[in-house]
Amino acid sequence: MKCVAVSDIHLRAVSTPAADLLIVSGDMTFKGSPSEMSWYASWLNKQPQKYKVWIAGNHELGIEQDPQIAHRIAAETNSIYLNDSEITIEGVRIWGSPITPWFFDWAFNRQRGGEISQHWQLIPNGIDILITHGPPHSYLDMTKDGEHVGCEELADRILNKLEVPPKIHIFGHIHFGYGEKVVKRADGQTIMMINASSCDERYEAVNAPVTFEILPRRTRSKAT
Repeated sequence: MKCVAVSDIHLRAVSTPAADLLIVSGDMTFKGSPSEMSWYASWLNKQPQKYKVWIAGNHELGIEQDPQIAHRIAAETNSIYLNDSEITIEGVRIWGSPITPWFFDWAFNRQRGGEISQHWQLIPNGIDILITHGPPHSYLDMTKDGEHVGCEELADRILNKLEVPPKIHIFGHIHFGYGEKVVKRADGQTIMMINASSCDERYEAVNAPVTFEILPRRTRSKAT
């Protein structure tokens, strides 16, 4: 399956290449108001992929206040909205969550520690693609001031707690962290981490969509 990922487009008319699956990992808007979400629906409908999976981000305040906005957009665009939930597409398991560590009381914020850990404990073993809005701590999470601001509890979950971690982890949130990194766990399993932020620190859409290919886990097992 050919995939393309974007994040943090912030009402910018980003063009995505043809693929089987489009992943949008939050911050499509600035406040998630009905008018902004209408813009997002129009943008989403114009993208050429067969399947479209998306989550909210900390800027989607309107979705947190009224979750039905997201469900209406998903229905209108024939797309899939995830919120601490999972979907399987052509055998590829995908889990998505909008949760990020507390920061000035934006949408879907949770306090670091036990409160945010409750969400990460829901991430199951053996998924193929994990979509979160924010990054795990120390991985593509550095701000322009050199500070790592990702979630420690998320990093612990995928690097230490899951017996079978996701093969690919898509996120955004920290615009300065755009890029890709293969992370090897202590047990030898690897995770491809992708910060797919489209916008830079000035909210200009200068970063290209990230493309990758993935096969269902059972297909990969038969091939090895």
